[in-house]
Amino acid sequence: MARKIATEDIVSLDGLLEFVRPRHHWVMTTVRRDGRPQISPVTGGVGPDGRLLVSTYPSRDKVHNLRRDPRATVCVLSDHFGGAWVQVDGRATVTDVPEAVEPMVDYFRSVSGEHPDWDEYREAMRRQGKSLIAIDIERWGPIATGGFPAAVIPRLDD
Repeated sequence: MARKIATEDIVSLDGLLEFVRPRHHWVMTTVRRDGRPQISPVTGGVGPDGRLLVSTYPSRDKVHNLRRDPRATVCVLSDHFGGAWVQVDGRATVTDVPEAVEPMVDYFRSVSGEHPDWDEYREAMRRQGKSLIAIDIERWGPIATGGFPAAVIPRLDD
């Protein structure tokens, strides 16, 4: 059985956004009051301005944490567990309705495309009292895949 070699591809911001745009399964980490991480699986997208967008409710722990400490980390996953992933760090802002309604349109488009009735969608966001988290990207790791480090695999000429 062939061993899978781990990869780490260093990319520019444009390369990062190209990788992230089609991937919507993320794990978001925020900082609790006691300094420990709070981790949430989320659905995310990339806004037209290159910020990472997450729809949520204002009562969620991640929102409380971000209002106090805007540091956020997102692990962007591929659709299958063994696929490529990347960690992105940044500063988040939380916007509530009614100001969040129009940015929520950008969020929806980035994740699902066009909605059949935008007026209905906007009203649903107002009725549900949704909030939008927008993360300004500050740094990111390489796009990585799991596997054995190249140095661990014995070479045929050894």
